[in-house]
Amino acid sequence: MAQFTLYNKHNAPPSNDITRVDCDHVPLCSANDVQLRFLVPDDLTEVRQLCQEWFPIDYPLSWYEDITSSTRFFALAAVYNLAIIGLIVAEIKPYRNVNKEVIANMSDSDELYTRLSGFPMQDKGILPDSMGRTADVGYILSLGVHRSHRRNGIGSLLLDALMNHLTTVERHSVKAIFLHTLTTNQPAIFFYEKRRFTLHSFLPYYYNIRGKGKDGFTYVNYINGGHPPWTLLDHIKHYATKVRHTSTLCVWMASRVQQVVRWFYHKLLMRFNFIE
Repeated sequence: MAQFTLYNKHNAPPSNDITRVDCDHVPLCSANDVQLRFLVPDDLTEVRQLCQEWFPIDYPLSWYEDITSSTRFFALAAVYNLAIIGLIVAEIKPYRNVNKEVIANMSDSDELYTRLSGFPMQDKGILPDSMGRTADVGYILSLGVHRSHRRNGIGSLLLDALMNHLTTVERHSVKAIFLHTLTTNQPAIFFYEKRRFTLHSFLPYYYNIRGKGKDGFTYVNYINGGHPPWTLLDHIKHYATKVRHTSTLCVWMASRVQQVVRWFYHKLLMRFNFIE
């Protein structure tokens, strides 16, 4: 199993170059060779350099400062030979805040995709209103693995770490994990569907990529007893089940009444026979 630690890379063995991943010279690895750790402020330069190499979009410095230092982010790196080769960034928010439509930007690079936190109006229907008043949700801003290390289980390792974090007793209020992806990003769609994420909504022109609007999808995975709002069919099934249970109860009660009547009649008959 990969190790999961909180070490600061200043305590790691020295290296000639720990601020850059040379993709053409890093061999394929297995999950057993990878160490997971949370990002720390010292990672800012490396993470920013990697994102600039992987993305045509220049994200603001404040975003890198947030994900490498703010405790509100679950920012986990997959490290191989002291180099970051994979990354997942997520945030836990009250569900009541998932109703703000914000323009999201995304790179069309297929090596790593990162989104600035933005929730379209369609995401408001992820949870029922009754559950959403007190529930939290997890939002995946970024999940990516470098091309040279794909198909080695690194992405699954990062996602599993997040899922394990959100399904603890302390995080029971988190009822769903959701994310956005391009409708054309078939590898990502296949990856998430394979891991029990389901399509929730279609987001027309959600992304602004190089000045052009691109459609997106919202995918959701329900955890800790969370579930989507009921549809009309769900209500019909629910009441049909109640009717069936009520009918079964009525039959059982009628049977019990019949048994009591028979018992009373038998006792009464025996009493009359005794008197005679």
